[in-house]
Amino acid sequence: MIIGIGVDTVDIERFERQLERTPKLRERLFSAAEGQLSTPSLAARFAAKEALIKALGDSGELTWADMEVRRNELRAPEFVETAGLRAALTLRGADRIHLSMTHDTGVATAFVIVEHGGATA
Repeated sequence: MIIGIGVDTVDIERFERQLERTPKLRERLFSAAEGQLSTPSLAARFAAKEALIKALGDSGELTWADMEVRRNELRAPEFVETAGLRAALTLRGADRIHLSMTHDTGVATAFVIVEHGGATA
């Protein structure tokens, strides 16, 4: 059963300017592993985190650190299961997150579906 759907789009050039103006923003929004990625990849991950918040209905107690995005062994994007993310999912009766991200022609977009389906995040 679908609990929520979220989508977000980020203008990559604007996002890059924000990171340049506020260097600490990179550390606040991204894990150490994420922070090493290219700006388009960071913009896609930021979009994914925003889309997740929309799919959940709000951020509640989630922090940016609770929403790390990585590539799994098949190179598909996924959220790292953190204690904070697990708590947010449990609170909403959800147990699974589907994530799709892309970046092209100056924009990064992410779609998230949060569901209850018997699997892990």
